[in-house]
Amino acid sequence: MVSIAVMGHGVVGSGVVEILLTHKQKLFSRLGEEIYVKKVLDLREFPDSPIADRFTKNFDEIINDLEIRVVVEVMGGLNPSYDYVKRCLKAGKSVVTSNKELVAAHGAELLEIARQENVNFLFEASVGGGIPIIRPMNQCLVANNVDEIAGILNGTTNFILTKMIEDGMQFEDALKLAQDLGFAERNPAADIEGHDACRKICILASLAFGKHVYPDAVHTEGITNITLEDVKFAEKFNCVIKLIGRVKRLPDGKIDIITAPMLVPEKSQLANIDYEFNGIMVRGDCTGDVVFYGKGAGKLPTASAVCADIVDSCMHLKRRRFLYWTDGDGSNIIDVNDSVFKMYLRVNGENAAQKAEEIFGKITAIQDVKRCAILTDAMTLSEFREKCDKLAAQGVEILSTIRIGEL
Repeated sequence: MVSIAVMGHGVVGSGVVEILLTHKQKLFSRLGEEIYVKKVLDLREFPDSPIADRFTKNFDEIINDLEIRVVVEVMGGLNPSYDYVKRCLKAGKSVVTSNKELVAAHGAELLEIARQENVNFLFEASVGGGIPIIRPMNQCLVANNVDEIAGILNGTTNFILTKMIEDGMQFEDALKLAQDLGFAERNPAADIEGHDACRKICILASLAFGKHVYPDAVHTEGITNITLEDVKFAEKFNCVIKLIGRVKRLPDGKIDIITAPMLVPEKSQLANIDYEFNGIMVRGDCTGDVVFYGKGAGKLPTASAVCADIVDSCMHLKRRRFLYWTDGDGSNIIDVNDSVFKMYLRVNGENAAQKAEEIFGKITAIQDVKRCAILTDAMTLSEFREKCDKLAAQGVEILSTIRIGEL
């Protein structure tokens, strides 16, 4: 029997306990031992739980219990999660987490502590919820040099954009519907401003390229400025708008990483991933494109990924799983102004397409009375901004700009 503790009994935590209890026999047949939930840490009372007698409000009951070998952190946030996880690892306990904020902020440090203490720090559920991605990248694709990772990493924003695309809803109405259906938080800032997706692409980039990528080093844009007019123009260009987290390895070994809305061509495998679903494309030099698809959040999908890590940790109590990257200082990340993309512009003004062609060179344009949408060739962001300034100086109002994801 392997004793574990679960810290947090919210949506994911309660799902973890539920799976461990209802799938006990299946997990036993896989592990050869019973996984026993000895403690559940939460400040609330759960008198109706079948393990109500095992709840505690005192973290010391977990850290000081030598029988508890694996600790599951599903509280979220950084405080007190970071302190608790660090102390558990230093106490020789393996830790499993679904906390992308924690991994994105402190992954390198916590992995190093786990290495020193010969325990495991696993976080499959931190990216993509129930979609297997960390383990496949770390094991199944290990023979590949990863050239690029791009993904729809946030179900809330994908749901909102899908409603705008398919039902012609305005952004504000689609957001309210997402909140009413439970896909968006009351304060949706982390989702709609791109921070959640940014944390996830940082974790994948750290894993793929071996150095920790901190969210503060990544240029991040959300979807709050995407309008229905942009959506309709994108359709005319045979594209859909998606919030994409993308990292690309450059010939000099540096990486170009960004989180931003992008026009994705309809032929892309990511274009047809809709509603609350996530999709992650990994481009390897041996495999080519591999796409992982599924529900990126939710009680049982996320809990399923957590439980897989629990079993893995229990199977490797006396040896480490090789999951590791070193700390990073951002020196391997190019400046966003040097990032190269084809671009979309929506503009307003007389002879806008003609003026744009004179400044940008080769373009593709759709003109509708005074409104005009333009696709440019690839260029650096700094060059694009300079040309936008020249276009504005000629009396053309630039209403929106969006990158084009050639995915």
